[in-house]
Amino acid sequence: MSQIGQNIRSLRSKRLVSQEDLAETMGVTVQAISKWETEKANPDLMLLPKLAEYFGVTIDSLFHADGE
Repeated sequence: MSQIGQNIRSLRSKRLVSQEDLAETMGVTVQAISKWETEKANPDLMLLPKLAEYFGVTIDSLFHADGE
């Protein structure tokens, strides 16, 4: 099962980035970030490269335990 929501939350927290800042950078709403982190929704596939680059991780690592 995908761990992407937990990994996004963990990566964001480690970098002391707010949901608001991440939402602005990704061009989505704060509600979208919240839904990702609570696993009620997944990021659009087109955002995965941008998320991975932002956090300095591979796209693959976004989906797996440990995130990094």
